[in-house]
Amino acid sequence: MSLQEQLETLKSQTLAKIEAADELSIVEKIRVETLGKKGPITEVLRGMRDLSAEERPKVGAFANEIRDLLTNAVEERKAALAEAALEKQLAAEAIDVTLPGKQMSQGTRHVLTQIMEEIEDTFVGMGYQVIEGTEIESDHYNFERMNLPKDHPARDMQDTFYISDEVLLRTHTSPVQARTMEKHDFSKGALRMISPGKVFRRDTDDATHSHQFHQIEGLVVDKGITMGDLKGTLEVLLKELFGADRKIRLRPSYFPFTEPSVEVDVSCFKCGGKGCNVCKYTGWIEILGAGMVHPDVLEMSGIDSKEYSGFAFGLGPDRIAMLRYGVNDIRNFYLNDVRFLEQFKGE
Repeated sequence: MSLQEQLETLKSQTLAKIEAADELSIVEKIRVETLGKKGPITEVLRGMRDLSAEERPKVGAFANEIRDLLTNAVEERKAALAEAALEKQLAAEAIDVTLPGKQMSQGTRHVLTQIMEEIEDTFVGMGYQVIEGTEIESDHYNFERMNLPKDHPARDMQDTFYISDEVLLRTHTSPVQARTMEKHDFSKGALRMISPGKVFRRDTDDATHSHQFHQIEGLVVDKGITMGDLKGTLEVLLKELFGADRKIRLRPSYFPFTEPSVEVDVSCFKCGGKGCNVCKYTGWIEILGAGMVHPDVLEMSGIDSKEYSGFAFGLGPDRIAMLRYGVNDIRNFYLNDVRFLEQFKGE
């Protein structure tokens, strides 16, 4: 068989193998075995040394033509197999847009934020301003302007984080009230405000105490403000928070910045005042402290205490959340345990 006949046979057989190959690895194996340095085409070309000078160019040209033909056939088959594999993969991974989507977990506001916003909304509805202040305060505004001069024994009630002798982390949001009173223009009307925010005290962390917690303080200053105005305001708030059938009572107490001062209790929302473990079988739950603004506090803000009077109160959203939802450890609010927090998803 002549060299040309051998090449023609090789072409036919190789093309048939390429066409029959159904995997890229098989096509690559055919390419190496046929067109490689040790392949049959190379062997055929080595036999050209026995040809005459006239036959060599013709056979060489034909051999190169066969090599190019087979090379192109290999590449085309590879491309066809790769496209078929891609189409198969796309078909397997196709998305059926008619199927229902997966329910995605959606975040919500923290339970304490929800409580604070609820309280704020109640007061905004009564015409109050919401005024926030800085968490780093001066001793002057945090204590002295609240009728707590240096070395006053009542300062022991609020163990303080001091940054320097005169700078501290605020122990209550009362400094916001002091700063607002000295700026308020009473010729334009009464001052009605609440001041929400974080406060800090050197307290031992346990189930009911934390060195960081939240507070919302309220203040009203105008002519003719009485204790009756305070009680009526707190009734509106506590009925909104704990139910329309709640009752409140005021008990005498002491705070340096109010006179007279009271502790405010609400009838137990669990037992209706009959007595249970929540209210310690008294029928009442202590909620907040309040009182009439001390005349000295008004005078230090440049307000004539003989012409103006006011009331103030302070409550803890953390405590209200614990009572409302039956949480017995305040630390649960700050551990960021999603299993706990997702129980209080907002509307």
